[in-house]
Amino acid sequence: DAELLKMREAAKFFVGKHDFAAFMASGSSVADTVREIYSIDAHRRDDGIIEIKVSGNGFLYNMVRIIVGTLLDVAYGKISPADMPDIIASGDRSRSGATAPAHGLYLSRVFYDRSIEFSAD
Repeated sequence: DAELLKMREAAKFFVGKHDFAAFMASGSSVADTVREIYSIDAHRRDDGIIEIKVSGNGFLYNMVRIIVGTLLDVAYGKISPADMPDIIASGDRSRSGATAPAHGLYLSRVFYDRSIEFSAD
């Protein structure tokens, strides 16, 4: 459908290493807002629900929820997919979409570099 295609078009701009300050909720004390998104996939399941999978090297506070809210604004025609590079580069939270609700959000998998040693101290 057209809305899903617009979401996919906008999502491709998130892939790569960017400063995601525009996609971080206020109240975070993190110093570095640069993260790398490896992939974003949006598809409609058989039951009609749109599922969005985001893979990256780390996420800011509410980053995925704000990305999803922004993609919904793209689907509804409030934001153009072509505006995504400027929104990302702006670092301005007011230019990105609303924070999507947390229900339905879950952590699927975590991968660790095998060369990292962990201690149980």
